[in-house]
Amino acid sequence: MHEERTGALRRDAVGLREVLFQSVTAMAPAAAVAASIPAGAAFAGGSLPLAVLIALVACLFTASCVAELARELPAAGSVATYAARGLHPAVGFLVGWGYVFVEMLVPPLLLLQLGFTAAGTLHEEWSSYPADLWWPWSLAGAAVIAVTGYLGVRASARFGTVLGVFEILVFLVFAVLLICKAGDANTLSVFGTSHTAEGYAGISGVFAGSVYTVLAFAGFEAAAPLAEETRDPRRTMHRAVLGAALGIGLFYVITTYAMTVYFGPDRFAKFGASGAASWDGVARASFGLFWVLVFLAVINSTIANANACANVSTRTAFALARIRVLPRMLATLHPRHRSPVAGIALQTLVAVGAVLGLGFGYDPVTAFLLLATVIVTVVVGVYIVVNLACAGYFLRAGRAAVKPVRHLLFPVLGIAAFVPALLTAAGLPVFDFVTELTAPVSYAGPIVGVWMAAGVAVLLLLIRRHPERIAETARVHLDAYAPAAPRQDGTVPR
Repeated sequence: MHEERTGALRRDAVGLREVLFQSVTAMAPAAAVAASIPAGAAFAGGSLPLAVLIALVACLFTASCVAELARELPAAGSVATYAARGLHPAVGFLVGWGYVFVEMLVPPLLLLQLGFTAAGTLHEEWSSYPADLWWPWSLAGAAVIAVTGYLGVRASARFGTVLGVFEILVFLVFAVLLICKAGDANTLSVFGTSHTAEGYAGISGVFAGSVYTVLAFAGFEAAAPLAEETRDPRRTMHRAVLGAALGIGLFYVITTYAMTVYFGPDRFAKFGASGAASWDGVARASFGLFWVLVFLAVINSTIANANACANVSTRTAFALARIRVLPRMLATLHPRHRSPVAGIALQTLVAVGAVLGLGFGYDPVTAFLLLATVIVTVVVGVYIVVNLACAGYFLRAGRAAVKPVRHLLFPVLGIAAFVPALLTAAGLPVFDFVTELTAPVSYAGPIVGVWMAAGVAVLLLLIRRHPERIAETARVHLDAYAPAAPRQDGTVPR
């Protein structure tokens, strides 16, 4: 019975379509368009479409690095395996330690958004509905995600595909309507620097807007942890990661352009995530009941994102538990569905505990901001490490394997793009557009610091007692003949 409950995930369960939408829904396109990207309007103003285009190009550098590594190293450990093989197994362990932590926090983050968005909208339409009755919606979302995860990757990924198609279609149709209604107001000047917000003239405003927009791309790598459950994983992972980043990036550009020309480039600096000057506000004022579809698309986006990131957290935890650097229990698989049931149970407990504990301890919006800051700080840090790992992996493979642009230039450019985003997410006022964080959101830094310090302590203990387990972070289990594990100095025996 023990053998039935461990071993391999279900092989060849999903294809390109499902893993593509695993990354797409992890980026939460509808929620990003409606809530995240408008944050950049305060700086870029009506030049926000240019800021989004710049952010797309910047993110493609890192997406290319992830895609290259995903093709070479198809593993459920994904970013942990990449860092282990490209840099050092100890770095791979720490990347995995941080990545599992924050990916387990993404579902409660989205469930909080689901709760306060649903409750706030219902209260606005029917004042008798209590605005603070948000938690039933969050718990209902947690139950849906737990059930789809339990039923296995095929059910979970197909569920995500349906949700992803819906939210993208709603916003694309809305964008077309906006462009048509804009009529003569359509202009390519929004791809220049003439409409930036007051106080952020020219390229400085566009740069500030792009830094905030870069954060809306987080999640493009989410296909990678499904490698061991995907048909033709080397080819499929590469296409899914790059396809998601490029496709959703263009979706961001089109939708942002549409709203900018419709609303008016010269007053777009006042556009935001709520109120009359927002996607919801414009839909209500000008498109009748179409706002209901926009609302449903955002709700849909929160559930789809939470579902995708639950897949990421449970697969990464499974990969690390399989080599016993996390508790072995997390490698337990359902005998029929081959889903990591112990990881799903833990994910559900973390989600419900964080939603109720932080949501009632503060309020759901404050809890959302605290979790978002923790998550983005670590995820952006992981992207920077993966860029380094890409260069390291191909340099170790030998000169014949190195493609200077993809394996050396792109990692450097990817790091350059994400360092400002990291400083912004952490609230470090290196740039004049960065707002210093206040309590309790400012607790995010210490929380990340404590967690990573605990990871270092566990790492030192494992190096002392079980060094072979750390070396195993570099193993690609999908290969019939796995490459030799790196030595303790980080080199790979040939």
